[in-house]
Amino acid sequence: MRMMLLAPALLAALAMAGAARAQTIGMVDQPCVAVAALAGPARQAADFGGLCRYDSENAHLPPPTARRVIVFGDSITELWKIRDPALFTNDVLDRGVSGQTTSQMLIRFRADVIDLHPRVVQIMAGTNDVAGNTGPISIGAIENNIRDMVELARAHHITVVLASIPPAAKFTWRPSIEPISPILSLNAWLRALAKQDGLIYVDYYAALVDDQHGFKAAWSADGVHPNTDGYAAMKPLAESAIGKALRAD
Repeated sequence: MRMMLLAPALLAALAMAGAARAQTIGMVDQPCVAVAALAGPARQAADFGGLCRYDSENAHLPPPTARRVIVFGDSITELWKIRDPALFTNDVLDRGVSGQTTSQMLIRFRADVIDLHPRVVQIMAGTNDVAGNTGPISIGAIENNIRDMVELARAHHITVVLASIPPAAKFTWRPSIEPISPILSLNAWLRALAKQDGLIYVDYYAALVDDQHGFKAAWSADGVHPNTDGYAAMKPLAESAIGKALRAD
């Protein structure tokens, strides 16, 4: 008898939940509001490209200066502002999203780079592709994603700083993957692309690598992400590359 009394309320609750879910599907005026109401895998699936990560921040930015720089990447970039905030002054903006592959970065390239009208963008990508964060991918597809970002930037008169992938001998979240060889291959390709297209290349790999092709232990707690000292070693390279890019025609 009690179950019969509860049934209409339960049905009403289920109907309301279904209606709420329906409102988050398809085209809506404020998709990031709908995404914010989700959690866990559902939220990640609804915002595969990470477009909502900086949506509000981008909307409230002041007009760009003639020296606006976007530092664009994954968690290595996202953590940079936390561990070395001094780099991100004078209209230098951090647009890193943890865990992202080049496929995801390409999706948000317009929102987080082109639409912010920077003079310069630094692109540092590839670690999470090597780790397989969004599934299997070929080295050719990674290269195509990076090439597409470069071409989009140049089409909008944005000077490109192309960064090497930092070293890693293993991934704690993907222990079965051997990253040394693909990172070396991709870095050789990145250097060649920069030379071919007249881009500015910044070699963080050479500054951070140990004699076993891994990350210098004193500069990283997990062998992938720089600590404060690691970012301190990267900073002069970043400043030099950015300065060169800002002086470019």
